Amino acid sequence: MTLSLGLIYAVGVAYLALLFGIAFLADRVPRIGRIAANSWVFSLSLGVYATSWTFYGNLGFLADHGYLYLTIYLGVTLAFAATPWLLRPILRLTREQQLTSLADLFAFRYRSRWTGPIVALFMLSGVLPYIALQIKAVAESAGVLTAETPPHLLALTFSATIALFAILFGARHIAPREKHAGLVLAIAFESIVKLLAILGITAVALYAVFGGFSGLDTWLTENPEAVDALYAPVREGGWFAMMILAFAAAFLLPRQFHMLFTENINPAALNRAAWAFPAFLLLLNLPMPVLYWAGEAAGLGIDTNYYAIGIAGMLDSPSLALLVFIGGLSAASAMMIVTTLALAHMGTNYLSPLTRLHDEDSAAANLYSRLLWGRRLWIVFIIGLGYAFYGLLQVVEGLAQLGLISFAAVAQLLPGLIGLMLWKQANRVGFLLGLGAGITGWLLTLVLPLMAKAGIIAGYPDPQAMLRAEALDPWTFALMCSLGINAVLFVLGSLLTRPNREETEAGRACCPNESAGTGGGLPLAGDVTEMETALAATLGASAARHEVQRALDDLGLPRHTRSRGDLRTLRERIERNLSGLLGPVLARMIVDQHLRLDAAGRHTLSESLRRVEEQLETRALPLSGLAAELDALRRFHRQILHELPLGVASLGTTGEITGWNQALAKLTAISTEQAVGCNLQQLESPWAGLLTAFIESPDRQWYKLNVDLPDGNRRLNLHKSALQDEHGRLEGRIVLIEDITERAQLESEIAHGDRLASIGRFAAGVAHEIGNPLTGIASLAQNLPLEQDPEEVRGTAEDILAQTRRINAIVQSLVTFAHADEGPSAGHFETIALDAIVQEAIRLTRLAGRKDLRFDLDGLEGHYLRGSHATLLQVFINLLTNAEQASPENATVSISASARGRNIHLIIDDRGPGIEESSLERLFEPFFTTKPAGHGTGLGLPVAYSIVRDHGGTLMAANRPEGGARFILILPRHKPDGDHA
Repeated sequence: MTLSLGLIYAVGVAYLALLFGIAFLADRVPRIGRIAANSWVFSLSLGVYATSWTFYGNLGFLADHGYLYLTIYLGVTLAFAATPWLLRPILRLTREQQLTSLADLFAFRYRSRWTGPIVALFMLSGVLPYIALQIKAVAESAGVLTAETPPHLLALTFSATIALFAILFGARHIAPREKHAGLVLAIAFESIVKLLAILGITAVALYAVFGGFSGLDTWLTENPEAVDALYAPVREGGWFAMMILAFAAAFLLPRQFHMLFTENINPAALNRAAWAFPAFLLLLNLPMPVLYWAGEAAGLGIDTNYYAIGIAGMLDSPSLALLVFIGGLSAASAMMIVTTLALAHMGTNYLSPLTRLHDEDSAAANLYSRLLWGRRLWIVFIIGLGYAFYGLLQVVEGLAQLGLISFAAVAQLLPGLIGLMLWKQANRVGFLLGLGAGITGWLLTLVLPLMAKAGIIAGYPDPQAMLRAEALDPWTFALMCSLGINAVLFVLGSLLTRPNREETEAGRACCPNESAGTGGGLPLAGDVTEMETALAATLGASAARHEVQRALDDLGLPRHTRSRGDLRTLRERIERNLSGLLGPVLARMIVDQHLRLDAAGRHTLSESLRRVEEQLETRALPLSGLAAELDALRRFHRQILHELPLGVASLGTTGEITGWNQALAKLTAISTEQAVGCNLQQLESPWAGLLTAFIESPDRQWYKLNVDLPDGNRRLNLHKSALQDEHGRLEGRIVLIEDITERAQLESEIAHGDRLASIGRFAAGVAHEIGNPLTGIASLAQNLPLEQDPEEVRGTAEDILAQTRRINAIVQSLVTFAHADEGPSAGHFETIALDAIVQEAIRLTRLAGRKDLRFDLDGLEGHYLRGSHATLLQVFINLLTNAEQASPENATVSISASARGRNIHLIIDDRGPGIEESSLERLFEPFFTTKPAGHGTGLGLPVAYSIVRDHGGTLMAANRPEGGARFILILPRHKPDGDHA
């Protein structure tokens, strides 16, 4: 049976057009496109792993290596069994950092200008044999169907057609997130076609050649050597090397990485793919021995690789032959399309001059158009290289060998990947040294011997014979020479050198249970428009505007934001988005060049803590071990801070709010979400002006500040503290706001009650003091009618007025004391002469006090205070009353004052028994008294202490060495108006 070349080509193009139609509908019709997120569809899309090797090469590999062919799929099963520890962390990293290729992944972790280009170039070189394998398989299968030698024209036509469809599948436009739902759906469909073709031809072969399973058992019984031939290679070894190669290929082949991570629309689908994809591969490969035995039993006499087509030809069934051909074509074309898309992305970002955006015309260039045409050219170039490699290797027999060479190439990335995920000390030096050694070993032990065998290189020595390692199978030897040296040099290079700051930051982002670094500093740009303008110098105005708006939409930030914290987050998002388009290296260069950071080049402590909080709250994977315990402790401390009844705000060095607890949110009616990230000056009135003034003032505390709020007047205490690093540099500030409105009211009521009690004690003294001048007035008034001399009358009237003024002074002092204000505030403060207020206090004390007590005043003149006259008067009355009550008869109370720096020290000494040591510490506690029951309230000294503290001073008590009590009053000095000395 023979088929025309035109028919085969027409069927192939029609099938590829069908795949493209599926992809086109999925991209244009959202309802169809959403199917690509289904976990079953995602699992089937990973079937791109099964190439023409599966269709054709597996049979040849089975004939040469027996059941070792299963190791290629058991290794994949092992890799997917490690999904929680291997594939899911890689998926998390690629999604968070928008890494769309293998070169992006390694360039992000190992920060060197050489990492991305070397990985991209090596992947291109390593996968070329695999691309050549697909072209060779399709051309040779067509040759079997047409009974002609596969012409170069057929291979060239196939390559050109695949290049066209690869452009249509993945390079029709630039997708910012590199998610092509149509591609995923089309690859899933072709996986079903491959599976049906394999199972269909196997079922036909089973019944057409053997008559069913019983016939197969009979043939195997009659030909036991057929079974032994499959077991023998397994006993000879080599399975371990094959397993490692397949393990690495499962997720490091460019096409696998692209479908697993870059095109992953639904991360949760990976859970099902962990078992569904290995099951799919098992269904594909279990029929292979049946096909092989059917071909042997039928005596087809053709290349073992193409037994499936030979059986269809034997049965003279064009439809069955076309089904097998479509299955092989589907496998080859899917591999080539996805592989070239992945390699084109790496080539455009790391090997092409098309994205060097630093020339003079770059500002006017259309970034997306350049990227799009760059990728299209790379697709054509890669497939052209594959065709050239096919032309060189036509004399090579065995499709599987070409595939294994590509597997061995990607396996060289394993040491770097393990270091990327688990070893923070791994660095670019170790990676490049190890990879360089691995590439060299791969070339010397696999590629050059293959080319020598093909006759391309003459006289190349056998490295295995030179090293006397003939006891090892070729693949184990090649793996030991390349991967072994690679791993050793990677470890040594990383141990002998230190990672730089960027690598340390990337290491934390890559390693499980670690938080990403906080980067460095705050953007110099003041707003979003300024960032757009800066980026336009490289990206062009349109692209810059689009990228900035895309980042704003991703973060949900308003365009008018001016918060430096928001701008920093926006800068990071722009870098990640550009990383998905241009790769992390070029994205970092563009962002660093145009969105510069502040000169400090570092985050403040408060900003770092905020960033860590954000990342810990949004991380995808749970923490474990010590990291989980530390996170629990962090949450516990944060909960304490948020539930404190005291308002707490943390600020950055520029006034940006980085913390705002619940008590402060309740007091200010500004929620934590609204406050955090804003600048102090952006808060609502009166908080913006109040807090800004407090931060800028030299004072560390403001006491009993009156603030008018919508719900009424509040009395607040404000405290602040500076946060500094180990070098003494300012990192931020903490502001504490205490609402003492209720306490201030209570203190005022207590003070007023104490004044009323004092007034009661003063009443008798007032009556006595007023009695003397009243008697004088009465006597003068009685004599006044008898006076005839006008001068005598005038003198008597003046005496009466003098006595009246004396009475008025006594009454006024008492009235003033009785109607004292409710507490000091800036509006009620006045300049007070110290000697005058002390004299007034002495006079009031004597109204109800003892007449034998003497007061010795020293150094009171010339000192001034700034405060509330009435409340300070109450302080002095309380202290003098205590001294009077403690002093014996005819004693003297000493009152002395002196200036010390900015304060006045006033000392009041009595001659009493002193204060017991056990009572000194409790003397200023409310309701504590040393007097007998019923002779004191215990409020006088606590009220005096509170008033002094509100005036910015302090009050202390002690015992005099010579006996008696001593009270030391310290208050700030004040210069009277007009005194500039």
